[in-house]
Amino acid sequence: MDVRAVADAMRAMDRREFLPKAQRPWAGEDRPLAIGGGQTNSQPTTVLNQIVLLDVREGARVLDVGAGSGWTTAIVAYLVGATGQVIGVEIDEAIAAWGGGNVARRGMPWAEYHRTQEGVLGWPDEAPYDRILVSAEARTIPPPLVDQLGDDGTMVVVVNGVMLRVRREHGSEPTVTEHGHYRFVPLR
Repeated sequence: MDVRAVADAMRAMDRREFLPKAQRPWAGEDRPLAIGGGQTNSQPTTVLNQIVLLDVREGARVLDVGAGSGWTTAIVAYLVGATGQVIGVEIDEAIAAWGGGNVARRGMPWAEYHRTQEGVLGWPDEAPYDRILVSAEARTIPPPLVDQLGDDGTMVVVVNGVMLRVRREHGSEPTVTEHGHYRFVPLR
């Protein structure tokens, strides 16, 4: 995916609007910022790298796991446009309520935001997805998320500090490539 298109989407979905008021003065800094519950709004260069690797296309169906403040959900929704669908999911109840409100205020009805179901990883009821973005660090590639990935789908996830691109092509086992070292809050 074109870096410029992702950068344009990130500017359109102003990070400041997805941060708690106390963190807004630092919105322009390239670092993660606390959003409560031990979670963060990721560093902008990390978000850029993730979404470029995800290779989001107009009209795609995308699952955003660990959606937090809703910023990545909104960025991806901007990229898929009204012919696409984005579902953001978050485990923390308070953050999910706040992040869902942030996404709703953007006026993109093709973007949904939910608190994840207890004991369920992702949002399997709406699977399969063309793309899955995981904004939390896993210990292994999460099989439930691979199962939610459609044919010719792509997932970007950090596993043990390494950003992985998992590509599932029709009729074959997923291929995995490594794309640098990153740290995220743990995937729960």
